[in-house]
Amino acid sequence: MAKRDYYDVLGVAKGASAEELKKAYRIKAKELHPDRNASNPEAEAQFKEVNEAYDVLKDADKKAAYDRFGHAAFEGGMGGARQGGGYGQQGDFGSAFSDVFEDLFGDFMGRGQARSRVQRGSDLRYNLRISLEEAFLGSQKTIDVPSSTACDACHGTGAEGGAEPVTCPTCAGMGKVRAQQGFFTVERTCPTCNGLGQIIKNPCKVCQGVGRVEKDRSLSVNIPKGVETGTRIRLAGEGEAGLRGGPSGDLYIFIEVREHAIFQRDGVNLYCRVPVSVATAALGGEVEVPTIDGGMSRVKVPAGSQTGKQMRLRAKGMPALRGAGQGDMLIELAVETPVNLTARQKEILREFDTLSADNNPEGKSFFSKVKGFWDGMKS
Repeated sequence: MAKRDYYDVLGVAKGASAEELKKAYRIKAKELHPDRNASNPEAEAQFKEVNEAYDVLKDADKKAAYDRFGHAAFEGGMGGARQGGGYGQQGDFGSAFSDVFEDLFGDFMGRGQARSRVQRGSDLRYNLRISLEEAFLGSQKTIDVPSSTACDACHGTGAEGGAEPVTCPTCAGMGKVRAQQGFFTVERTCPTCNGLGQIIKNPCKVCQGVGRVEKDRSLSVNIPKGVETGTRIRLAGEGEAGLRGGPSGDLYIFIEVREHAIFQRDGVNLYCRVPVSVATAALGGEVEVPTIDGGMSRVKVPAGSQTGKQMRLRAKGMPALRGAGQGDMLIELAVETPVNLTARQKEILREFDTLSADNNPEGKSFFSKVKGFWDGMKS
């Protein structure tokens, strides 16, 4: 059977452009694909005919020969297609099929997207220990941070003299290269530019083309009033320098407040344990207590105070980190037992103990319970 005209096979005019040929082939290939025409035995032969026609007409040299000599140009071993309307050479058919496959699925597979050349620098963490007084007053601290900074020699570009990078010759700036494997096109990251789409012809000798160098930096940090352990302070743009001129990361400073010799902290409140003598606790009086601001406050001790009694000093605690106000200071009394007594002191205390039997209600109640316990055991 005589072969049909290739232009008629694709349904285009003889003077059709390359784009018109490709569009017509794509429509016909999808329409006649064997997988979509399982019930039509003629579809496979028509599909082969379409591929043969497009394989010739998409090539400028083959198209010129066909326009001049027709099918005779490819008979007798003169061309790449087989006689009898077959597939033609496998490489040619694979190339033709990959064109339509790419059109159908290229966008879905992420065609032609080179990843960004510049990259943001990493965020850094710095642990800073401060005293409770510094947390109360707020302070200005200078810290030394080892990190990567932009190379001064190339201004962070990675190229000698700060020159701009050039388009990668291997992938033409796409960041990816393709290889034909049968009917399919395999896409992978460009090995020359590592997917960046650009290369540096003359890398900077100082940073070896990276665009940044290791360097210690001194930074001034403002510590606000009221910070506590776990408070995080962010310094934007003070982290690691970006790659190849990219933006720097951030520096996060984590606060740790050291334990204090006198005060214990609970949020905005402070606790202080204050020793008082037996006489002051029994008779009442005043004691001086230290405050976090460096001053002293006089506190009245009620007569008959016991160990553990708490009293509150308003607004003598820590300032609130966010918002107005200040916490309180809670004072806990610790009644001290005298030691290293003289003979006269011992004599006075014995006399006092004899005279004060009725002035110890808790002790009297306790011994009454003990006596009741033993009486119960005997009966």
